[in-house]
Amino acid sequence: MSTSAPAIVIPDGFRLHTENTTHLLMSEDEAFLNPVQEFNRDLSTACIRVWSEEFNRIKEERWRRSYIAKAAKKQGKGNNKTTVGSSLSNTAPQTEDVTMEAENGFPAEVPIPPYKPSQFTILEALSATGLRSIRYAKEIPLVKYVIANDLSPAAVEAMKRNVEINGLAGEKDNEESWKVRVNEGDACSLMYQHREEKKRVDVVDLDPYGTAAPFIDASVQVPGLFFSNYGGLPVKAEYCHEAALRLLLHTLTTSASRYGRYIEPLLCLSIDFYIRVFVRVHTSPIEVKKALPKNSTFYICTTCQSYHEQPLGKMVAKASGPDGKNVNYLFKTQAGPLVPEKCTECASPFHIAGPMWSGSLHDPDFVGKVLQHVKDNESSYGTAGRMKGMLTLAKEELDEKFYFTPSKVASFFHCTTPSLDDVASALLNAGYRVSRSHACPGSLKTNAARTVVYDIFRAWIKNNPVKMEKISASSPAQKLLAKETTMVVDFSRHSDTVGARETVKLVRYQDNPPNWGPKRKAGPAQKKQEPVLKRKREDDEEQEEERATKQPSI
Repeated sequence: MSTSAPAIVIPDGFRLHTENTTHLLMSEDEAFLNPVQEFNRDLSTACIRVWSEEFNRIKEERWRRSYIAKAAKKQGKGNNKTTVGSSLSNTAPQTEDVTMEAENGFPAEVPIPPYKPSQFTILEALSATGLRSIRYAKEIPLVKYVIANDLSPAAVEAMKRNVEINGLAGEKDNEESWKVRVNEGDACSLMYQHREEKKRVDVVDLDPYGTAAPFIDASVQVPGLFFSNYGGLPVKAEYCHEAALRLLLHTLTTSASRYGRYIEPLLCLSIDFYIRVFVRVHTSPIEVKKALPKNSTFYICTTCQSYHEQPLGKMVAKASGPDGKNVNYLFKTQAGPLVPEKCTECASPFHIAGPMWSGSLHDPDFVGKVLQHVKDNESSYGTAGRMKGMLTLAKEELDEKFYFTPSKVASFFHCTTPSLDDVASALLNAGYRVSRSHACPGSLKTNAARTVVYDIFRAWIKNNPVKMEKISASSPAQKLLAKETTMVVDFSRHSDTVGARETVKLVRYQDNPPNWGPKRKAGPAQKKQEPVLKRKREDDEEQEEERATKQPSI
């Protein structure tokens, strides 16, 4: 493989696009690239890099334990201690004494050879220009190689060209010498080809143009880390973006469970016009059963958007044995429905949403490590500011279902909107927890029930009255306002409110730049149609004039 990128010659009809460490030669009539998605690619690179370092650390710990155990076994039998020296890198040896009980009556010093870092492989099923795959190969040290796939011959040609100008190509007739191995084929077929254990890759990156549903079953055939952009009845409420994440996770967990696997969400984000989830796939039939109560159907009020959760099942733990350490799990169906026919707050009907994932969206420990990595390597990411803001929000986000915004709740009551800190302080003073949600600016998450939130608004309205003459007698707002507050509400500013906690200036919610939306789907070049349409209009006008001149005079 080339050790450095060759000098880049830009042919006629091409332009050079550079993102971070990667260069692309682009022409107007080939594979699609959206520069606004740099944040997506930066975040993916950081998350895979942090995961790979954790993956390597765990493997090194296992290797050390295994080596020490074998070394102790060779010492013979007895009750003495064996001290094992450790070298943790391939450079200068570092000394770390590990004391173990030996069994032959004398101490011994056993040297441990340097640990060889564990490399891993990535499969990007829908690569287009190859930008993401090339960045992975260049920016993640432990990558062994990346498989970059696309069904389009033009995209494959572009990828090969871009791999070569970035110095990642190998010998022409030796595919295994390439750091980025380009493949032309169907994404699902390629992923199914890697379902065998000896052919499995460690990371699957799936970022389709549109829904990921056609690719999910194939992608979960590869246990490891899974990335994707879906599944069930959607939510018609302001928290639809979070619901989209939970619908996708439900699809993933049901697809994985067919093969005795279960998912572990590491980081799940709703960003601009898309969702991005970072999920680890494990193999364990017993854990598959434990996923049952983590999936629920939701009954959502069509007016005030209060919700009720209906888990698909429940898990009952039964301890046995003299010390109670043996735990057996029983999995049972859940009784339901748990809701009346009409909403108890506003007397509106419910609609059913889901089933969807009701477990955690993020692993705070993993998110914290990614955040620290970004802080330590800000110069490596063009969107580091936005990454820090988004990751901070995800790390601080409560593990609760669905957010709300004070402005939306105020619209249900037809009242003025209290500030975010007023609502947060009232919840904190009542003993509840609050956080922001990464998915929506001006939003709050809390472990308080919706009835508590609405009681806070009723207390707010006592000091900020509503003009009742403008509200219809049959309006749901009348029913919301007619209920009495069942708690004492304190709006005094709490020291732990969201505004008080945000002392560090971060880009928590990015303003959308010009032309930020999704571009057209990749495909063959389209000829400009405007002149043709204009000519058609001119022809129509001429024909109309001819018909007018042929009309008989009266």
